Amino acid sequence: MLKVLLKKQFTEVFRGYFYDAKKNKMRSKGAIAAYFVLFILLMVGMLGGIFTALSFTLVGLSDLGIGWMYFLIMGIIAILLGAFGSVFNTYASLYLAKDNDQLLSLPIPVGTIMVARLLNVYLLGTMYSLTVLLPMLIVYWIYAGPTLPRIVCGIIFIIIVTGTVLLLSCLLGWVVAKISLRLKNKSFITVLISLLFIIGYYVFYFKAQGIISDLMQNALTYGAKIKGAAYVLYLFGRIGEGSWLAALGFLAVLGILAALLWHFMSRSFIGIATSSGAVAKVRYVEKTAKQQSAFRALLGKEIARFTSSANYMLNSGLGMLLIPAAGVAMLLKGGLVWEVLGDVIASRPGSAAVLFCAALCMLTSMNNMTVASVSLEGKSVWIPQSLPVVAKQVLRAKIALQLVLTLPVMLFAAVCVAATSRTSLPQMLLIVLLPLIYTVFSAVWGLVIGLKMPIMNWTTETTPIKQSGAVMIVLFGTWAICVAFAGLYLLAGYRIGAELYLFLCAAVFTAVSLLLLKWLDTKGCRLFENL
Repeated sequence: MLKVLLKKQFTEVFRGYFYDAKKNKMRSKGAIAAYFVLFILLMVGMLGGIFTALSFTLVGLSDLGIGWMYFLIMGIIAILLGAFGSVFNTYASLYLAKDNDQLLSLPIPVGTIMVARLLNVYLLGTMYSLTVLLPMLIVYWIYAGPTLPRIVCGIIFIIIVTGTVLLLSCLLGWVVAKISLRLKNKSFITVLISLLFIIGYYVFYFKAQGIISDLMQNALTYGAKIKGAAYVLYLFGRIGEGSWLAALGFLAVLGILAALLWHFMSRSFIGIATSSGAVAKVRYVEKTAKQQSAFRALLGKEIARFTSSANYMLNSGLGMLLIPAAGVAMLLKGGLVWEVLGDVIASRPGSAAVLFCAALCMLTSMNNMTVASVSLEGKSVWIPQSLPVVAKQVLRAKIALQLVLTLPVMLFAAVCVAATSRTSLPQMLLIVLLPLIYTVFSAVWGLVIGLKMPIMNWTTETTPIKQSGAVMIVLFGTWAICVAFAGLYLLAGYRIGAELYLFLCAAVFTAVSLLLLKWLDTKGCRLFENL
């Protein structure tokens, strides 16, 4: 039974490899094999390659007599990667799995269910950690020479690190599960955590080289401080160098913590797994309903749909953060950037203004709510079709969603760009006006493509949001338009000047937007009604 449950857990984790949600059927054996080969290449080739290079950079610490610091740094990286790589799987599969009620109703011991899920969490965390640990050990053994203590203690080091990853994953997963049970709207928390993770990753990525350089230059100083103030960390690093005493000590502590984890989970698993979350008691209070227009009600429906889905917000609304961030960056460094661009492209007067407009327009493509909005109706598309509203109002509400969420931040960013420029007043006005017009064009064009290429039979919302051909066409098409807009000016447009060029482009985008709106109001409405 344990083998069957473990197989079920892994099938759920890699469900996308076996099952095509877009076509609602199983993938062929060749496709499944191709997906797993790609996965292995990414894990071994990309992640393994990155940490192999890092190992070669840090292994020189052993020449300074502080080889333990090499294992300490790589071990901490392995723990963080393994824990954060599997924590959400722990939350979803260990505590709040969708099949908890079904499994608990079967004649299966609760302990067997817990062991299967713990093994699933352990193996996933180990998969991530090994992309760090295996290169670390192989590089060290090649550099310092393989001896029996180093090989055996290296294997024990892997057990200790992966066991620590399991403990942290279970603890963090329990915290996330407890918090999620008390939240009414989990989407915003998911978005916030995802954004913090992304920001943290890029901050570390851009500062990693400086951190490593500083570490290598001051390794002895840092080593002495760690050994004096945090002796436990020193012992942890000594395991990799072949210290039997440190290895056995950490194994004993890990065994005690694992026993405590099992005891704690045995007492709390049933309570969390069968919990339906906090349900607030609502007392009916009579009040007067406020009447609103049909369009406002439809717009409210679109906003509610957007804010209820973390996938929708993260993949279709990232521009709401990037666009104002670009504006703030321009307020801080805009004057310098304008000056540098003016010097670099001095032979093409006005190029800086066009390039900034192109950059703002490209950022607009990160907000593409209209593309997936029709497909997200799915099998419930009959509901807006049966309401006492015309199709034109439904489609206009979908456009309004993107405009309401994009135009204010785009106005802020465009004003910041114009305010830091040293151009004429007409050119400054065009720098503000053109990105706003392009924002409208992007929303209308996205809806047209989404209406022409809908996916209505999806089984998971990820399909229309991330995997549809319409999203790819709109995203890359928008970038291509922005590149063409900037490139045309650099090639020939500079001869007529930036002001006239920006004005003509604004007129073109306005005309195309009006034509697309006319199509939506006629043929687009009929197409929507027949979905």
